[in-house]
Amino acid sequence: MSVSTIATWTVVFATLAITAKPLGEYMSRVFSGSPTILDRLFTPFENALLMWAGVDGSVNMSAVQYGTAFVVVNLVWMLISYAALRLQAILPFNPEHFSGVNPYLAFNTAASFTTNTNWQAYSGENTMSYFSQFANLGFLQFVAPASGAAVGIAFVRGLAGRPLGNFWSDLVKVCTRLLLPLAVIVALILVASGVPETLAAYLRVHTLAGGTQIVPRGPIATWEAIAHLGQNGGGFTGANSANPLENPTPVTNIVLTIAMGLLPVAFFPFMGSMTGRPRVSWTLFFVASVFALGMLAMIYFPEHLGNPRLNALGLDGTANMVGKEVRFGIGGTSIFETATMSFTTGSVVSAHDSYLPLPQIAFFLGMFLNLVFGGAGVGLLNMLMLVLLTVFLVGLMVGRTPEFMGKKIEAREVSLAALAFLIHPFLILVGTAIAVATPPGQAGAFNPAPQGLTEILYAFTSAAANNGSALGGLASSLPFYEIALGIVMILGRYASVMAMLLVVASLLAKKPVPETAGTMPTHGLLFGGILFGAILILNALTFLPIIAMGPLVQHFLLASVQAR
Repeated sequence: MSVSTIATWTVVFATLAITAKPLGEYMSRVFSGSPTILDRLFTPFENALLMWAGVDGSVNMSAVQYGTAFVVVNLVWMLISYAALRLQAILPFNPEHFSGVNPYLAFNTAASFTTNTNWQAYSGENTMSYFSQFANLGFLQFVAPASGAAVGIAFVRGLAGRPLGNFWSDLVKVCTRLLLPLAVIVALILVASGVPETLAAYLRVHTLAGGTQIVPRGPIATWEAIAHLGQNGGGFTGANSANPLENPTPVTNIVLTIAMGLLPVAFFPFMGSMTGRPRVSWTLFFVASVFALGMLAMIYFPEHLGNPRLNALGLDGTANMVGKEVRFGIGGTSIFETATMSFTTGSVVSAHDSYLPLPQIAFFLGMFLNLVFGGAGVGLLNMLMLVLLTVFLVGLMVGRTPEFMGKKIEAREVSLAALAFLIHPFLILVGTAIAVATPPGQAGAFNPAPQGLTEILYAFTSAAANNGSALGGLASSLPFYEIALGIVMILGRYASVMAMLLVVASLLAKKPVPETAGTMPTHGLLFGGILFGAILILNALTFLPIIAMGPLVQHFLLASVQAR
């Protein structure tokens, strides 16, 4: 392991660890109504915006009202985005005169960015005008993650025994108090590092070889800032963060990696501060951290050791640099890809299709679990969903009604949590089965046998997890995949969230029960180990068979070559 790799990892881990608690406590003050230093700056604007919208932000909502507001406003954003993409040719800021987006791609893109997935079946520099990138999709990159974070905030309030709050107020505050200030800081760092920020037309330059090349540009720095802070991950260009226009140096690579994790990591101490149970939140924090470190090891070490087929030819010690940027190396690439899969961002600095099977399994692991910190607010929701299932399973083993946060976990909560858990694999496995069993789905896979199955499985996993990264080697621009993946993104975003809102409403309606000597602690090493094991077992039972037919069989095929 090189010095640069150690330094990069140390900076990323140290920054996220140092900022987690103060940022979480700041969030706790903002969303509990306590005064903060930014009140004078933002409160007048927030009140004016809510007043203009005709909303009383002080009115507490029920779970059904909160969830309905969340779904309805997202549907409205999706419809507006779809219309704007279709009408792109007649809208302003289109210096390259791009035509309107076709209906299938417009649906897929509108669904993708509204659900915070940011799957892209297009190359931005060849398809989208500045208006579509900045005003349409850029707007969604603020409000889509903010709406998901708002639901996570409401859930934590419910766990703390407080009213769920007001969706509209939470939505505005996530944007003004968190995303906007952080985006300004990150964008300024990126501009200072050479990332373009302009509305001028593309450059036509003459190369040293005597040819002509078009260099795309635009408001890329602001796009990159919110793309990573909001766990959106959409690329301004087709190469995403592997493009030096988006991510030019190892320093910007570190900045974007940290930006992805700031809010998802801070949500855990935020929960501890709001509920008054910091030991519980830190236990969940460390469980997520162990998964993240495991994924990093699964990505870095196989790629660092190289391709077994090449090593069998006497090229031992040659890292697998295929599909990776030399300026980041294996170390910088691995930490970025671990972050993008852990925080469900979906931004990439390398071609995932070029990775060895074990790193690809790590990518799947992040999306299957969907709780290795995950997206801001939503990742914590998924972790708490598994916590509820774990305490229920432990309660069955010891013959005692399970409890969490001073509330009994009974049939309704377990049923809803189980429903939220099962929606995710249902969408992935059913979607994959339909794709591999039908001619339109088969037509999209460019590679045969295990790799083709892996590519299809990855696409539906990425859509269901609202991750948005692509393995490659799949014709995702075909109408079949544009429609199917769009539907999976929508269901994967809203169905489980609504189920979890009903869970917290049920808990909120219950009377607290005092803790006794028989109450199982939901913090500490013992519970953390049980939770870790339960997460692994439940997901292995669900996904191991399909993984065994794809990347796992490829791993053994490579290993057999080395063994001979």
